[in-house]
Amino acid sequence: MELNKLTIKQAHQGLIKKEFSSVELTEAVLNQIKRRDKEIHAYLTVTEELALDQAKRIDRKIQNKEEINPLAGIPLAIKDIISVEGVKCTAGSKILENYIAPYDATAIKRLKKAGAVIVGKTNQDEFAMGSSTENSAFGLTKNPHDLERVPGGSSGGSAAAVASDQCLYALGSDTGGSVRQPACFCGVVGFKPTYGRISRYGLIAFASSFDVIGFMTKTAEDAQIVFKVIKGKDEMDSTSVDSKEESKEEKLEVKNLKIGIPKEYFIKGLDPEVEKIVRKTIDQYKEKGAKIVEVSLPHTEYALAVYYIIMPAEASANLARYDSIKYGLSIKENNLLDSYLKTREQGFGDEVRRRIIIGTYVLSAGYYDAYYLKAQKARTLIKEDFNKAFEKADVLMTPTAPTPAFKLGEKTDDPISMYLSDIYTVSANLAGLPAISVPCGKINKLPVGLQIIGRQFDDEKILQIAQILNS
Repeated sequence: MELNKLTIKQAHQGLIKKEFSSVELTEAVLNQIKRRDKEIHAYLTVTEELALDQAKRIDRKIQNKEEINPLAGIPLAIKDIISVEGVKCTAGSKILENYIAPYDATAIKRLKKAGAVIVGKTNQDEFAMGSSTENSAFGLTKNPHDLERVPGGSSGGSAAAVASDQCLYALGSDTGGSVRQPACFCGVVGFKPTYGRISRYGLIAFASSFDVIGFMTKTAEDAQIVFKVIKGKDEMDSTSVDSKEESKEEKLEVKNLKIGIPKEYFIKGLDPEVEKIVRKTIDQYKEKGAKIVEVSLPHTEYALAVYYIIMPAEASANLARYDSIKYGLSIKENNLLDSYLKTREQGFGDEVRRRIIIGTYVLSAGYYDAYYLKAQKARTLIKEDFNKAFEKADVLMTPTAPTPAFKLGEKTDDPISMYLSDIYTVSANLAGLPAISVPCGKINKLPVGLQIIGRQFDDEKILQIAQILNS
């Protein structure tokens, strides 16, 4: 039995039956990292000592016949934008190259309390800005299915780590699709919760009205296990919420399910093979008794433009804190302004600087009304589109990405074509809705993902619907 290939559920069963120990499971994962990560480069930091310490603690609990959480003793990886106390947290940027997180993010606290085993921090696009993990200041990550292709982004390291069995699950962050799109490219499950369901405390800010912590797992059932542990209100994050749906975990009946297919998501630009596989997968739900209805999200065509106006505006404000004074890279010059400018010039990569410039421009006098304010109004229209669609359907199903994983370097010189790989994912972030990407087939050995989008706070429902696919 290759322990690192187990799902969370299988590993938990094995631990409680004492078929193997948490130390053995952790060592299997660490050995896989030593074997495979030279070619994939999913990890920026491997926390071997911390992981083995945490695993030993769980083994003692099992020996003492104490009850353990389903995540106890199970190795996971953390995207390098989420704080783990005492461990480097670079956000994939030179400006934070030597920053050691002084505290745990709330999601990490909850995982540690459950007995999780943290094996390392994963590579990502710098400050989560990108769709391919080629924008990392510390080298690119490769797709485990084809080393000449990207793993997606910005949480590409986390997706690649799960797909190559270098951990059993991984945390990522999703601002415009950064968990779902790499999960799709790497053939794993990627879940983005309703905005506010998982605390953002300890997640390095990129665009605060979009950012959420999400995660990748090998199955939808595993995703439900992780969500139960890390969701919930947090006094350290005023945007976090407890859902009224918490108590409603009744069994879902497929025959009562109405699935909406947004016509705007099946248009020119979508790879015909991807469309074929996604429609075939939706038909599986139909065969099980679900009703399929066509819905319209008329403002979808503006989603990408709206996202790429509001998101850089928020990013430019959030990244102003990297000023060479408080923490991170600091280049000393003759005066404060020169020190500030030199630090940011050398500390930030091209994509981050591009977005700061765009964000500053759309917020500047004379352009604020023309761009930022208009984009916010369009964002409201996009939310209203979803509300109307959900009057006809319980959930929406779409492709996760328009194509399978593209080749390394294929889109680095063309930011616009890179941005287009998020075309199906950004709307859920604009509206704050829960969404999950589930692997549903392959084209020439490259995975394809089905995206399921739910109403606000219907997180548990879409997790159940995703599980039907594997049943």
